[in-house]
Amino acid sequence: MFRHQGKNRTFVHNLRLATLLSFVAGIVNITGVLSIQTLTTNVTGHFAYFAEEIMKRDYVAAITFFVFTIFFLLGAFTSNFLAELISKKHPNLSHVLPISIEMIVLIAVGIFGTQTSLSSLEGKWIAFSMLFAMGIQNSLVTKISQSIVRTTHLTGLFTDLGIELSQLFFYKKPEEKKKLKISIYLRLSIIIFFFIGCFSGGFLYNTLKMKTLFIAATFLLIALMYDYIRLQFHVIKRKTFHHKTILDK
Repeated sequence: MFRHQGKNRTFVHNLRLATLLSFVAGIVNITGVLSIQTLTTNVTGHFAYFAEEIMKRDYVAAITFFVFTIFFLLGAFTSNFLAELISKKHPNLSHVLPISIEMIVLIAVGIFGTQTSLSSLEGKWIAFSMLFAMGIQNSLVTKISQSIVRTTHLTGLFTDLGIELSQLFFYKKPEEKKKLKISIYLRLSIIIFFFIGCFSGGFLYNTLKMKTLFIAATFLLIALMYDYIRLQFHVIKRKTFHHKTILDK
């Protein structure tokens, strides 16, 4: 899911990555909306609010929305910086630290965060933390999939989906149609699982409140463990094959 990059990635790798992490993003998104009444998985709307507050001459609020975008940017920077740094010695483990940091941030917000207003200091720090975590996730997923998969926002996905649906009327060659249908299926999967994450997260929030983020962190842990187990399986398989080849000689 995480380890394969470039030519080694397949549609199945991207599908696993897309469905699981878009589900996580959906949970984070609805938790942010219900707890502090703001979006915490992307920054598009925050630029509009930033401009609105400038027009109102409420510069304190404007700075807050600007800082939201900075924390998302900082998360993306941190994710890629750590991944590049680790990949020089351990290319198979470059994703582990960014995902681990995302998990830690979500768990910390789940433990210490409470339902509050965005105008409060606690509300701002909850937003900062969750945007930082989503910046980490979006950067990592984008890099691993070579920009094919994005999981924290849907605007670009709906745009691409609209383009590809229209292309179905014009692409006639079987190989072109097959490639197009695979891409459409991937984008629909991301949208559906983001919605499932929002719906299930909203349902769980009634009981768990901020601890709903523990569910998101749990799925990130499952993704890490899945990749680790698969890696160990392939290592053992290679060693067994190598040992058998030596014995045959």
